[in-house]
Amino acid sequence: MTNFIEIDQFFDRKMDESIQELSKLIAQPSISATGVGLQECAQLVVSMFNKRGFRVYEFSNGIAPILFAEKEGKCEKTILFYNHYDVQPAEPIELWNSPPFKPEVRDNRLYGRGTCDNKGNITNRLFTLDAFEEVIGEYPCHVKFLIEGEEEVSNKHLADFVKEHSSLLMSDACIWEFGGVDHTGIPVQYLGLRGCCYVQLDVEVANQDVHSGIGGSIFPNAAWRLVWALNSLKSQDEKILLPNFYEKVIPPSKRDIELMDQLPDESNYYKELYGIKGFLKGIQSGTGLKIAEAFEPACTICGLTSGYQGAGSKTILPAKASAKIDFRLVPDQTPSDVLKQLREHLDNQGFNDVIITDLGGDLPERTDPDDPFIQILVSTAEEVYGSPMRIMPMTGGSGPNYIIQQALRIPIGTMGVGYPEANSHAPNENIRLDDYLKAAKHLARALQKFGES
Repeated sequence: MTNFIEIDQFFDRKMDESIQELSKLIAQPSISATGVGLQECAQLVVSMFNKRGFRVYEFSNGIAPILFAEKEGKCEKTILFYNHYDVQPAEPIELWNSPPFKPEVRDNRLYGRGTCDNKGNITNRLFTLDAFEEVIGEYPCHVKFLIEGEEEVSNKHLADFVKEHSSLLMSDACIWEFGGVDHTGIPVQYLGLRGCCYVQLDVEVANQDVHSGIGGSIFPNAAWRLVWALNSLKSQDEKILLPNFYEKVIPPSKRDIELMDQLPDESNYYKELYGIKGFLKGIQSGTGLKIAEAFEPACTICGLTSGYQGAGSKTILPAKASAKIDFRLVPDQTPSDVLKQLREHLDNQGFNDVIITDLGGDLPERTDPDDPFIQILVSTAEEVYGSPMRIMPMTGGSGPNYIIQQALRIPIGTMGVGYPEANSHAPNENIRLDDYLKAAKHLARALQKFGES
């Protein structure tokens, strides 16, 4: 029986060292959108595993190496950790209260790009394993890590890698890259991710912008053309109007609704945090809000660009206009189906001149909430947090979990250092140091029980 008193004492004693290791990792930029620092960051991660005696393999794809590391433990039961070392761009820099790649501790929080997404979870997993190494002398199970550097740019090489190296990756279960507590401080188990189809729509009506006094009443306007095309995608009651768009949608099960009923009502918290007055479709609060957030597909205009948007006025008729749009998908929708539906819809509406560029996508995927591995993660939280994990059967975000799940057919759980105000992808990204410590203690208990199971 593992003595968690000694392990917890290790965490308390070595916390500063782990935060120092995380700070060094944050200080190395690794921006996959631009390619800045990816090779250097990969080598830093390799060195972290080398010093712990892992067998480490680097797989080059010419952009950001995919890293695999493994080390034996007390038993053959095998856990796979999926993480990524790339981060989002830090812009707008002027909104940061401290430089994004110079980590800084303020008010019991560590600030810097990548603290939560996802470098904090990499070092937190290693922090936990270090505790077992020092206190017990071995890991409670066989440990594998898959760490990539293109998660923030649609995982361009991950699917081919996993397919080619499935035997190397084969494990009994997987812990995904993210996780954390909700606004009440209770950890949440996220058991599925919606899919995503991300596109850019472009319209070009002339070879140059035109004086609006000349062309305003006789030339086509790219901005209006795109606005009309966008307006045709969704009705004011939020129904997406692509042909057969909802045909493959699987509604939440009775078990899903039961789990959603047990989650806290976040409606007032959302209003306060994001400064909104209400929710779409007249939803007020409760289970209906949570189901809409995770189990309903969505079409979101993420950005619009056309014409002049500087200070003052400039009377021109735009020659070009573009928009970036994401479609969030639920089981069993697919990005390929949505691309076909989008093209068919635009053509049927007379917008065959609108160019669609596929910017990437993910399939929706989920894990059974009653899987024994998931129940281990859920139950072992209580000793640390005073409550078992709350279970969210689906979450609104997207990611490549389907690649692992479809290739290896193993349960995927979540746990980690995040919290709702971590500002992932935004200025002043941060983690709370208390959450970092609790996440390590929770993971230690989960790994021990997993090895014993």
